[in-house]
Amino acid sequence: MVKMTMSVSIAAAVLGAALLMPSATASATYGASLAKPFMQCRLTDPMQLRSISAECAEVSVPESDAEGSRRITLSVARIPAINRRKQTDPIVLLAGGPGQGAQLSFTAVSTVFSRTGRQRDIVLLDQRGTGRSNMLSCVTESRSTAETFASDTATFVKLNEKCLEKLRSTSDLGAYTTSHAVRDLDAVRALLGYEKLNFYAASYGTRVAQHYARRYPERVRSMVLDGVVAPETVLGPEISLDAQVALNGIWKRCNADKPCRDRFGDLQSKTMTLQNVLKIKPQRVEIPNPRTGTTESFDFGAEQLAVVLRFGSYDQYFSAMLPLVVTEAARGNFHPIGSLFLMTAGSVQDMIAVGMHNSVVCSEDVPRYDTVSVDRAAVAATYLGTGFLDALPQICRNWPRGLVDGDFFEPLISDVPTLLLSGSLDPVTPPDDAERVARSLKSSRHLVLEGSGHGQLAIPCMERVLADFYSNADPKALDVRCLDRRVKPPFWISLAGSTP
Repeated sequence: MVKMTMSVSIAAAVLGAALLMPSATASATYGASLAKPFMQCRLTDPMQLRSISAECAEVSVPESDAEGSRRITLSVARIPAINRRKQTDPIVLLAGGPGQGAQLSFTAVSTVFSRTGRQRDIVLLDQRGTGRSNMLSCVTESRSTAETFASDTATFVKLNEKCLEKLRSTSDLGAYTTSHAVRDLDAVRALLGYEKLNFYAASYGTRVAQHYARRYPERVRSMVLDGVVAPETVLGPEISLDAQVALNGIWKRCNADKPCRDRFGDLQSKTMTLQNVLKIKPQRVEIPNPRTGTTESFDFGAEQLAVVLRFGSYDQYFSAMLPLVVTEAARGNFHPIGSLFLMTAGSVQDMIAVGMHNSVVCSEDVPRYDTVSVDRAAVAATYLGTGFLDALPQICRNWPRGLVDGDFFEPLISDVPTLLLSGSLDPVTPPDDAERVARSLKSSRHLVLEGSGHGQLAIPCMERVLADFYSNADPKALDVRCLDRRVKPPFWISLAGSTP
C-alpha cells in the first residue's frame, strides 16, 4: 500500500523524543511505557506474497489490574504519511476475529489505503493476545492443518482444553477482553502523542471501535465500521442461520446467471446431497498444499466442506468459485475443493489467535447465550449445524472470564462521523446489525453492497470512498456512485476460470 518516504531515522528520533517527554495525558497510559523505540521494519502478509515498509516499536503494559501483575509487550507498527504537511490524526486499523492481528490483516489489504496514507499516518497496534502482542496461539506442530482446523465438536473441545492447559500457566487469560484492549489503545495513543484517531474497524474490530468511542469520545474523529457487530449482539448462536442465508443467496445469484445455471443446475440440492454423503463416508484426498507445496493426505468430510462453504461465502471472489468446486466434488473430484480447504484453513489458522478468541467470547458472548432465543431445529438444518451452540459453552466452562465494563452491551450514542459498510450476503455480520448501530449515531451513513460478503475493502473504488470520507468526515455528503457501477465477479464455469 503506502510506500514510506519519510526518513526512518529522523522519524524515529522525533517520535522517540516525544515518547520520553512528559505528557499532559500521562494518566491515560496506566503504566504503559516504551519498551523498544521505533525502528525500520517490514510487514508481511500471511501468504508471504506481499511485504511493506514500516516503523515498528514495542510498548510495555501491565497484563492485568492485579497488584504485582507481570508486564506484556504490545507491538505497534506505523506507516508514515507521504505528505510533509500531513494531518495529525492517524488511521488506526482494528482487526476482526476476535483473534486477528492488525499488522497481518493490514498488509494483505494495504493498497486500499494508498490514497488515505498520503495525508495520514497508518497505525497498527496488534491487540493484546494477537499477532506480535503476546499472541495466545493454540497451534500445535504435531497436528496437520486438516486435523487442527476442521474437527467434530468433541475433538474440537478437547483441542481447546489442551490449549487452555498450555496457556493458563503463562498468561492471565481473563485479561484479554475488549475492555482491556481499549485501555491499551488509548495508552498507546497518548504515548505516541496523537490527540484524535480515525478508525477503520472490521468485524469484531467494530465492537472494539464502538467501545473505545464510548470510553474516550473526545479522542475519535471518525469511524469506518465494516461488517458491523452491534454492542448488544451475542456472537455465536445465530452464525449458522446467517451463514445458510448467505450461501442460499450465492446459489440464488448463480441461478439468475444463465451460464452458471446451465452449467451447475440446482446447487442447493447438490450441496445437501454432498454433505449427507460426506457425513457417512469422508473421501481420502492426497494433494499438494497450495501454501507450502508439501503433499498432504487427509479425510475430506462434512466438516471440511463446511469450512469451504463458510469462508468461501466471506469473499465475493472466493464465492464465485463455489458452484464449480462443489459440482466437481459431487462428481468425485475432490482436488479443487480440497485445495481451497487447505488454503483457507492454513490462512485462518495463521491469523487467528484462538486463545485470545476464547478469552473474548467466553467473557463477552457465551455468558449471554441464554438471553437469545434460537430455533435449534432450524440451526440443525443448516450446513454448519449446531456446532457453535454446542462447542463454545463447553469450551468456556473452564476458560477464565475477564473484565467486561458495565455499559459494554449498551448501544453507542455518539455524534462521531461514521460510515457503516455491509454486504447483503454477509454470512456472519448481516446488515441488520449495522442498521441497529446507525440508529444511535447522529452523523452516520450505512452502505449495503448488493451481493457482497463479509468485508468491503476488495470492492473496486472503495479506496477512493475511504479517502474522501477520512478527508471530509461527512458521511452524508460522500459521493459513492462508483460503488453502484461496480461489476460483480463472474462465476467460474470451468477450472480455467470464468466465461469472457
